[in-house]
Amino acid sequence: MSGKVLIVDDSEMIRNFHSYIVKSLGLEIITAVDGADAMEKIYGSDDELLICITDINMPHMDGYTLIERLREDEAYEDIPIIIISTEDEMKDKQRGFEAGANLYLVKPTEPDELLLNIRMLLGK
Repeated sequence: MSGKVLIVDDSEMIRNFHSYIVKSLGLEIITAVDGADAMEKIYGSDDELLICITDINMPHMDGYTLIERLREDEAYEDIPIIIISTEDEMKDKQRGFEAGANLYLVKPTEPDELLLNIRMLLGK
């Protein structure tokens, strides 16, 4: 597989953990500390974005807003988006799906589950 994976989380430890898992698929990683940082990084790059993995609760721009902004842009309206959050109530999941997420996982994430879901969403 080629292309980049955007990993957005305000926790450096979580960004590193998810990056480590995703790199095992041979994919390149772009990391961002929040939604605003993510928007700057993807619009500042010509690289193809394959998938976005994002947290919800972050400063400056939360994950819901990031997803809504991506879905409003033709270039990103169809990319798979996975939310990985500590929020596990139905209202949080519902809001994530309404924003445009394809999948909602609850932290801590099992590496094999994350890889399986990435492969499924990318059709690999």
